[in-house]
Amino acid sequence: MARRPIALVTAAVLFLEAPGIVAINAVMARFVKIQTMSLDGMDPDAMYTGTWALGIASGIALALCGLVALVAGIRDRRPGRVGRGLLIGCAVVHGILGAVTVGLVGWGAFAFMMLVLGLIVLTLVAYGKGYEKSAGPHEGAPAPA
Repeated sequence: MARRPIALVTAAVLFLEAPGIVAINAVMARFVKIQTMSLDGMDPDAMYTGTWALGIASGIALALCGLVALVAGIRDRRPGRVGRGLLIGCAVVHGILGAVTVGLVGWGAFAFMMLVLGLIVLTLVAYGKGYEKSAGPHEGAPAPA
């Protein structure tokens, strides 16, 4: 199985997605500020700041997930516990956003979200619990017939 290329492609996609999500939130923050939008009487400046904060935090989270996939691909070893948790969280968020995106944006955006979800899950499965770097038999294991 091509573990290393899968992890590297996943990292590249996540690194490309990170500035994209920041840019989308920047556009939404601009709309909020120009139109002085608010939800239930909230301060429009708080909405503007919150939109920027969410965009930056999402971009950082995607970049961290990309870094985990990149390190896994370069070292050809499975990510640690925290890294797997980050990738699992990223996969869950992509699944939920994909379900929401199909109704709001369309099938193209849904397909992209599912592609990224598939890459993340494939990276996690490729470096699963049974993965060992050495493909030889374990010590004390009987020789294959």
